[in-house]
Amino acid sequence: MHDHDTPPLRDRVAVPILDEAAEATWPRPRECSLCFVARMLQVHGCDGSMRWAERFREVRSPTATGLERRLSHRGGGCDCAALAAGWRPARHVMERDLHTDELSAPARWPDCAGVRRTSSRGCGHWERAPR
Repeated sequence: MHDHDTPPLRDRVAVPILDEAAEATWPRPRECSLCFVARMLQVHGCDGSMRWAERFREVRSPTATGLERRLSHRGGGCDCAALAAGWRPARHVMERDLHTDELSAPARWPDCAGVRRTSSRGCGHWERAPR
C-alpha cells in the first residue's frame, strides 16, 4: 500500500540533487558578476550563451536587465567571449614571470574583492580590456 502523503522515491532523490546543483551555481556572498562568470566558466565551461551572466542576474540582481548586453557589448555573444574581450585581471591580481618579467593571470584566482549584494558590476580585481 502506498502512503499518499509520501512523495515517490524519484522525487525524494531527485529534488535534493537538483537543489544541491542549483546551489552550486549561486553567486557567493558579495561575489561580483565577473568573478562569478569566471568561476562558473572554470568549473562548467561555456555553452555558447550568456547563461552564467543570466544566472547571476536572476539570482543576485533581477532588475539589472542590461547586464548581458553590457558584458557582450565589447566582444561576444557568450560568457567566455564577453569576459575575454571586455575584461582583464587588474594589475594587482596579475603574477609576474621571474624569467620574462611578463604579467599573466594568476594560476589560482583570488577570492572576489566583493561588491554590494545587488550590484551587477565587477569588483576591484577586474579592469576593462583596451579596445
